[in-house]
Amino acid sequence: MTRRGSGVLGLMLALGSLRVDAGEPVRVLFVGNSFFYGAVSAAEQYRPASVQDLNGSGYGGVPAIFKRFTEEAGIETAVSLETVPGVGFDEHYDHRRDRLDAPWDDVVMSTYSTLDRDHPGDPTALLHYTPLLAQLFAQRNPHVRIHLNATWTRADQTYVAEGHWFGRPVEAMAEDVWAGYVAAQKAEPLVRDVVPTGTAWNRAFHEGIADTNPYDGIDAGKVDLWAIDHYHASVAGYYLEALVIFAAVTGRDPTSLGSEEGAAADLGIPKELAIRLQQIAAAEIKAH
Repeated sequence: MTRRGSGVLGLMLALGSLRVDAGEPVRVLFVGNSFFYGAVSAAEQYRPASVQDLNGSGYGGVPAIFKRFTEEAGIETAVSLETVPGVGFDEHYDHRRDRLDAPWDDVVMSTYSTLDRDHPGDPTALLHYTPLLAQLFAQRNPHVRIHLNATWTRADQTYVAEGHWFGRPVEAMAEDVWAGYVAAQKAEPLVRDVVPTGTAWNRAFHEGIADTNPYDGIDAGKVDLWAIDHYHASVAGYYLEALVIFAAVTGRDPTSLGSEEGAAADLGIPKELAIRLQQIAAAEIKAH
């Protein structure tokens, strides 16, 4: 599987960079949509009291799984999320800036899943709003670490005739989304790295861990990373997303979480699968 070089330096700089001052938690903010709050899965209501939902929606999701990982790793964090279903960066900047106005240490951001709802695959809006949000965060903390989270291929966009990526390989949408985020990183120096969540899914496909087409049934011995709508993630898909973000933000090896990792147990993910997903996340980060 070919890996692009863009984003390498940012991810390398992220390793070991998460501040762990005694008595002062690392302030981590997730900005995005349903791909963060865990829609259409049990992840949505996972440990909501462990994180602060700035919109008061009561979600836990990927931020809460990430929070559990940091607890297990001995990193004190204060994790918040500002998420709205079906939106891109424009919603957060144009209508919710007041909720983002704080001195965050790390900000993890995802825009709409196809980059643009009306023009799938077009990164124009991403390129416009990434600098605006980055500068907003940097005004409150000049040392903020901003991570763009490139999300996964949607099966409904690949295997359904109306989908923008219909007829193309299952990896194609994630690769195009990745390219859009890399372009945004190159255009805005305040962005530290691009988190390779979607290409981690592609790695799971290539290594035979995840099924590539949920519309024709799930192959024996493989996991479905998508939810029942073939759009959002299953608990396994969100778990993999949280692992890749954990590795990129903290610089910790996700395989160090091990077979007894608590979020996997809470979400009903078998130990053997949790280990394999940890290995996928570690390999994808290393590939950069």
